[in-house]
Amino acid sequence: VLMTLQPQWFGLSSAAEAVQLSFLTVALWWALFSLPLFRYVPEPPAAVSAGGGTALVAGFRQLAATFRQLRQLRVVFLFLLGYWLYIDGVHTVIRMAVDYGLSLGFEANSLIVALLITQFVGFPAALLFGLLGERLGPKKGIYIGIGVYLGVIAWGAVMQSAWEFYAIAVLIGLVQGGVQSLSRSFYARIIPADKSAQFFGFYNMVGKFAAVIGPVLMGWVSLATGSPRMSLLSIALLFVAGALLLRLADMEEGGRRAQEL
Repeated sequence: VLMTLQPQWFGLSSAAEAVQLSFLTVALWWALFSLPLFRYVPEPPAAVSAGGGTALVAGFRQLAATFRQLRQLRVVFLFLLGYWLYIDGVHTVIRMAVDYGLSLGFEANSLIVALLITQFVGFPAALLFGLLGERLGPKKGIYIGIGVYLGVIAWGAVMQSAWEFYAIAVLIGLVQGGVQSLSRSFYARIIPADKSAQFFGFYNMVGKFAAVIGPVLMGWVSLATGSPRMSLLSIALLFVAGALLLRLADMEEGGRRAQEL
């Protein structure tokens, strides 16, 4: 962010050059912080040594087996469907925030700073949200996060100044990591413990399809109404639908069924 806002401090000619250089700094960051994992964390040997083609076939077979098991785990299916909707809303807010701010006439530099605020607030807030989840349970914690997002959407639809964008960035930072971590916690309690790897693989696959419905919905509403503010309000549908499906996912029932499988 500093390189982008003040490229001359780093001997760069423009913000565009700073963005290009950021790819290199991120690569160095990944390399540096991967070293402890590669050097000190042991990895058990693979149970079966297989060629690339065989491993690919085995992966698809395991995916098909997970699908079949989901038919026996109604709670897991309901949760994944609800999770897909509300996490789509979370990711849409993240990815469309800058575009939305620009459409309202805010300066790009202000929007970049707001995204940085979200990251700084998000780390300690995720830890505190975890404590909240321990006291109230993960489902109630997720509900609180969804409620905050609905409030953010309502405020964002009427905001007029940059300071409001900063305040909204703080609110998002307070719940963004918490919703994601409590969703994983809830999911871990309703899946078979001995099949956690394949079920979490499926969970991650669902997450990869997030931020698909939201941007399409925002674009369609914006074209239909000509109002970016109305397009933002449309994202509330994803959070409400996700919360309703989450309400149908009984964690105790899910835990019992997972133990029986």
